[in-house]
Amino acid sequence: MKIGVCGTGKMGSAIAQRLKSVGHDVVVWNRDASKTAPLAAAGMTVAASPRELVNACDASITMVLDDRALDAVYRGDNGLFSAQGAGKLAIDMSTVLPASEESIAAEAKSKGFAFVECPVGGTVGPARDGKLFGLVGGSDADVARARPVLEQMCRRIEHVGPPGAGARLKLAVNLPLLVYWQALGEAFALCKPLGLPPERLVDIMADTSGTAAAMKMRAADMARALGGQLPATASFDVRAARKDLTVMAAYARTLGLELPATAAALASFSEAAEAGLADKDAIAVTARWAAK
Repeated sequence: MKIGVCGTGKMGSAIAQRLKSVGHDVVVWNRDASKTAPLAAAGMTVAASPRELVNACDASITMVLDDRALDAVYRGDNGLFSAQGAGKLAIDMSTVLPASEESIAAEAKSKGFAFVECPVGGTVGPARDGKLFGLVGGSDADVARARPVLEQMCRRIEHVGPPGAGARLKLAVNLPLLVYWQALGEAFALCKPLGLPPERLVDIMADTSGTAAAMKMRAADMARALGGQLPATASFDVRAARKDLTVMAAYARTLGLELPATAAALASFSEAAEAGLADKDAIAVTARWAAK
């Protein structure tokens, strides 16, 4: 199958690599063309625009940072919607507002596309290994059509409703983890008077009931971060985490809800980003707060 990937940041690149590894002919596009160079070197074709990508492929996957980027990829000059949509499959894997997915889905249908949203749980490693958790929104028919491709990227797929449903659940899934990184930094700050080595402190915390699975899996990274050595490569960076928290808060406002813990975490992630940590792994927020 010929599959296009629009958006070749960390996750988009990993997804493209996964699709290539299982035998698909992969075409890629990115607004910053330099980010497609490693994929081109790996044998993938680089499209000049989303329109060109869609016209060349049976299916297209979008994985972009935010709602503005998603709108530009679909509706901009030479965007996906300027291509011939009849008979084409489009899958959006971005984490954005539910209303954005609903709007894109409605327009996709009017242009003949089969469209599903599938925001995912998991970072670069699982994306490269085909072990993401897909939260799918779409019609039964469109999801059935997309499922063979999704199964090659995801260890588990949950069809949770119409377009927009996947976005809603993805925001709910990410919220506790991002709030947790901030809360963990506060917990470590309480431990400063103990003077324990970071490795020992993390080991103790990781063996308690109040510790999230993500921290247990990243105990070594966390200990090094507390010692001042952040991961060289971010699996999920502060910029993306801040964006997700911003989207959560915006969506909550449409429901008339207040999310005080989310608001506090957003303030902390924003402060970290403005302090030069935007491209660093999200655990930089934990380490930064612990060092205060």
